[in-house]
Amino acid sequence: MNPAEQYILKQPEPFRSILLELQMVIEAIVPEAELLYKWKIPFYYWNGIPICYLNQSKDYVDLAFWHGERLKDYRSHFVTTNRKSVTSLRYFSLEDIDDEVIIYVIKRQLEINTNPFKLILKPKKKI
Repeated sequence: MNPAEQYILKQPEPFRSILLELQMVIEAIVPEAELLYKWKIPFYYWNGIPICYLNQSKDYVDLAFWHGERLKDYRSHFVTTNRKSVTSLRYFSLEDIDDEVIIYVIKRQLEINTNPFKLILKPKKKI
């Protein structure tokens, strides 16, 4: 079993169910997406570019993504407080999940198709 899947399955309820539902929705939108385990959390990659990650924290699950400033619809659903480059959709229960919002976010991430790490990494200083 992939470490990202292990991460999801070892979470307590209701977070495990939330993560599994998000996993199903993401994989339905992008069946060729690759679920990897990076920085101790599950990341979805498509064509070598990270499109989102899942993180259980405190009393919620975040579906986090980059390029939030370029997403015009569903702004009221986004969590951006105290963040520089990541935006997320936050879920406290299964009932909070709105497939329509996730479909919009993931499809826009695929259209943007830009590696966020290349945008946020600082250039190396020349000596």
